[in-house]
Amino acid sequence: GVLAAVGDSTNVFVSGTSGSEAALLESLTGLIATCKGRVAVACFASNVARLQTIFEAASANGRAVSLVGRSLWRINGAAREAGYLADLPPFLEAEDTERIPADQILYICTGSQGEPRAALNRIAAGNHPSLTLGPGDSVIFSSRIIPGNELAIGRLQNRLANLGVEILTERDHFVHVSGHPARDELIRMYQHLRPRIAVPVHGEARHIRHHAELAKQCQVPETVICQNGSVVRLAPGPAEIVDQAHAARLALDGTRMVAMDGTVMHERRKALFGGSVAVTVILDHDGFVEADPQVTAVGLVEEDEETYVDEEIAAAVRDAIDELPQNRARDDDAVKEITMRTVRRLFRDSHGKKPVTTVHVVRV
Repeated sequence: GVLAAVGDSTNVFVSGTSGSEAALLESLTGLIATCKGRVAVACFASNVARLQTIFEAASANGRAVSLVGRSLWRINGAAREAGYLADLPPFLEAEDTERIPADQILYICTGSQGEPRAALNRIAAGNHPSLTLGPGDSVIFSSRIIPGNELAIGRLQNRLANLGVEILTERDHFVHVSGHPARDELIRMYQHLRPRIAVPVHGEARHIRHHAELAKQCQVPETVICQNGSVVRLAPGPAEIVDQAHAARLALDGTRMVAMDGTVMHERRKALFGGSVAVTVILDHDGFVEADPQVTAVGLVEEDEETYVDEEIAAAVRDAIDELPQNRARDDDAVKEITMRTVRRLFRDSHGKKPVTTVHVVRV
């Protein structure tokens, strides 16, 4: 009787099962027992089950537990409001642990993916307000490396190593199980549910398409391959994408939120790499230039070459406009076009840049 199963695709290429949190508890308990100084464990803040596992492993070794990082405290509050972590006493604030002996404290930290503003990166850089790590201390990365984060995680681990911290990861120890179903678990779920429709989500395009093929192999009659923002009709009739809602990452730009794929950020990126030029051209109504064009170039020239470049651009723009037929010189759009082309050609030849160019035409 199940119409549709919306399924996670992240581990569709991983054979077998993703593992047990209970088995991880046993492993972490044994690993923490070997640590002599402070222990910090980095994990995904949203993994509420992992918070409980780490707490129990720490408690089994006589260690108090502190949360370090705003997102961890936010998730902890939400989880407790929803009835999770109910059997755990409150976590400690980092500043409340200063008098606890090093071998009796464990910190759960944000920053397992090398995020620059997360707690673990700040600790590694030596600018966290209440926590430092050094020789004799250990950091356990209880997470997997998300593809694309390798360099950031490598930099973080090198900083920690330079502090004399021992680094323990999934490469050397059993410190993480995935919360995403592996291939055999997906197959078992389809065998249990027998849905009419499979909607693979959460993963890159190759994950989603492979998940759709797996669902077909499990005799699911219909699959829908969709992207962020796809509006899918499941019934009545065949399942299909019927519309597209705008879906994009947002950026905080000053005091407002803007779309990362919108015009503002697109123009900002162009200006970042190509600089910008503003040109004001003053003409009479017949198209004759009345004064030297005014040029302002930003992010393209050094102070000692600014006057020369501005004069060169102004002369080239004036010559280009003077060569226009009179009927086109009376057309503001034609003047803007030839001015923009002239400026961009000059900077392409002299600086190898394509600046964002703005032209103002003033008629007197």
